[in-house]
Amino acid sequence: MKLFGGKDSARPFGRRDAQDSGGELQPSHRLTLELKRAETFAEMLARSRASQTVEIADLLAGMYICNWDRVSRYWDEHRHEEVEDFLRRICQISPQRWHSWIEHYDRLRREEENPGWHFFGLLKKHTSPGKPLQHSAALASALKQAEQIAPAYDRTANRSIPVLTTECVLLAIVRNLSSEISRKFIATGLDVAKLEEDVLRPRRPPRA
Repeated sequence: MKLFGGKDSARPFGRRDAQDSGGELQPSHRLTLELKRAETFAEMLARSRASQTVEIADLLAGMYICNWDRVSRYWDEHRHEEVEDFLRRICQISPQRWHSWIEHYDRLRREEENPGWHFFGLLKKHTSPGKPLQHSAALASALKQAEQIAPAYDRTANRSIPVLTTECVLLAIVRNLSSEISRKFIATGLDVAKLEEDVLRPRRPPRA
């Protein structure tokens, strides 16, 4: 089972990476493959509205679109439509555009199941050319905090690199009560206690 994404999954977010003894930059964290997918999709959403940065709202939407089966367990089923509507509105996407993104991802996921296809290769075909977008200060801060509560580490000869999962990033976002998005997100009925339990006392290692 592939746990992490490729080299891009180790790129820094919002802070300078550490240097090893040879002066080489080392990643401040790694992403599980499913979180890397959400992050890649978040960049697509940001580009679709000509934004210069990826915002927290974009990553939340990426989590929803790419990994709803996993994150939906933190809401009662009758609140699912409310959550979708909230994410659509904070991403400033019309209902028609929002559902076209969902259909787009479903198509990529089906194509990925065919031998010889790879999700990130397919996604790249649908992504605007150019350098990767920077992350907003709020998103960079949330990812930095997620490093502090990461449930697992990728241990190397010189250091331990935190592995960020969807759940630990989600928890880092909602813990920032000074953020209006975080407060409104909690108000959708998110079961924060269950989320904290899964992040801080995981029953199994992070998976893709």
